[in-house]
Amino acid sequence: MQITVNGTPTEVPEGLHMARLIDQLDLGGKRVAVEVNAELVPRSLFDSHRLAAGDRVEIIQAVGGG
Repeated sequence: MQITVNGTPTEVPEGLHMARLIDQLDLGGKRVAVEVNAELVPRSLFDSHRLAAGDRVEIIQAVGGG
């Protein structure tokens, strides 16, 4: 199925969980904020949130600095 990740059309397996997408993007264990279709998905729901065809996913990685 096709979703859009940060503006890029992306092919992913049917019923993919958010946590698996994060892992596939090499962001596992990093501090990220995720929106799906303009709604924030809490980290506590990454393991249970299933993506659907046509979803628009925005992932922002927190970067420390000073």
